Amino acid sequence: MTRRTKIFLLVLLIAATASAQEWFRGYGRGFNRVPPRLPQTDSYDGKFSFCRGMFTQYRGEASGSGWSTDYPDADVNFSIRLSELTRVSVGKQPTGDPNHIVVPLSHDYLFNCPYVLMSDAGTLRFSDFEVERVRAYLLKGGFIWVDDSWGSTAIQSWEREIGRVLPANEYPVHDVQPGHPIFRMMFDVPRLPQIPSISYWRRSGGGTSERGYDTDTAMFRGISDVHGNLMVVMTHNTDISDAWEREGEDPEFFYSFSPDGYAVGLNIVLYSMAY
Repeated sequence: MTRRTKIFLLVLLIAATASAQEWFRGYGRGFNRVPPRLPQTDSYDGKFSFCRGMFTQYRGEASGSGWSTDYPDADVNFSIRLSELTRVSVGKQPTGDPNHIVVPLSHDYLFNCPYVLMSDAGTLRFSDFEVERVRAYLLKGGFIWVDDSWGSTAIQSWEREIGRVLPANEYPVHDVQPGHPIFRMMFDVPRLPQIPSISYWRRSGGGTSERGYDTDTAMFRGISDVHGNLMVVMTHNTDISDAWEREGEDPEFFYSFSPDGYAVGLNIVLYSMAY
């Protein structure tokens, strides 16, 4: 562990301890009890808002819940850490909580998003209109990060759908190698960590590959624009956002996964705004 990583872990632990009561009071729950925060006329204030893409499922995945996977805790906790650990100005709600938005892919607010996270995207199917809107968003400088898709079926399904948006003959999917700038925007990340859902981790006694041999390797893939800059990244066979969502739930899970999960997330978001 490098000195910089140790300092990051210490800062993150202090921040988590200081604010734990807030998220246990307000955000320790999932979509079953928390409706999506959809765009409002006054949602955009020019500051960073965590945007989560809302999509239609055509199939289900074990332990997944479509677009709302890891919502809203991951969105809130990541926004807090982004504001604490970087100089990015994060938008706030009137309550003082981070201004996170759930954005239907056909909504005009999409074009206000510096980046869009989509979880469990191996279950989605774009409408024809969404294909056009997402293509326009990406080619205008937008950025999409797909996380928490497990297994070959989910990966193939997602790559087929994004191929409707960005045809593979023009915008091929490629592996993102460890030497790429996205691995060292703020923290040096030597490889993509495999982070399981906390439920699988507990159930398996500390395992990380949720589907056995079919998910034994975490994959970092991407699609670049004509200038070579990434505009879509995919973190497959890993659940980076669970490291944020479950930050305050289990100390062992936190120490095992949250520092790496935040390092990956911060690097990706900073890259999305710099390139």
